[in-house]
Amino acid sequence: MEDNKMVAGKVKKPGKRGRKPAKIDLKAKLERSRQSARECRARKKLRYQYLEELVSSKERAICALREELEMYKQWCSAMDQGKIPSEIKALLTGDEQKIPQSSSSTKASKNGKNSSIGSSNAQS
Repeated sequence: MEDNKMVAGKVKKPGKRGRKPAKIDLKAKLERSRQSARECRARKKLRYQYLEELVSSKERAICALREELEMYKQWCSAMDQGKIPSEIKALLTGDEQKIPQSSSSTKASKNGKNSSIGSSNAQS
């Protein structure tokens, strides 16, 4: 019992118990680190591509909404002058074929839904 050491009031025996210091090859550790960094960069690249596509689709939706808003402004100014735009006449008479827009957007307008939301989703 001469090899025993006193550590914090306990007798420490030499032997094979406890964790051994990790003897990992330094080159293997560096290679794992490099691989992890490559994977991280690839994930980051994919995340940025996704976000760029998302921004692009939102910008297209904004443009479509601005065009629709401009059309409504023109309709309002025409009605302020006492003129009824042909698109509104077609909506009032129920003749959907005279309207230059797609029939799905006129149906959405009749239902009280925003017609540009459906068309912007179709683009993406």
